[in-house]
Amino acid sequence: MENKKILIVDDEPPILRLLSQLFTKAGYDVSTAENAQDALKIIETGNMMVMFFDLNMPVMNGIELCKKVKSLKPMSIIYAITGYASLFELSECLDVGFEDYFKKPINVSTLLKTAESAFEKVNRWKKM
Repeated sequence: MENKKILIVDDEPPILRLLSQLFTKAGYDVSTAENAQDALKIIETGNMMVMFFDLNMPVMNGIELCKKVKSLKPMSIIYAITGYASLFELSECLDVGFEDYFKKPINVSTLLKTAESAFEKVNRWKKM
């Protein structure tokens, strides 16, 4: 599988460390950012196609970040991560382009299956 790069954006360092370790052990090349501004810098310079964004971050939240990323990289696959989400917020997630969402605490096996599926989709798109 080519280009197994994942970006994780969360303002909680323990969550970043946990997810980074999880995906790294599974063979992915992981980048992390503690805020949307740093994430945008990584996205502009890297070839990221699969991303996980926390919804509730200061300055720019995950929904705003997803909108920006989708305008830059419309084929990217982005997942929302949240500790709490209202039905309105989840509906807005779909509207801005999130593929799916996960509520904290996150089931790690589900995340790994999700990443695998996302990269299979990316590879299908590349073959077209």
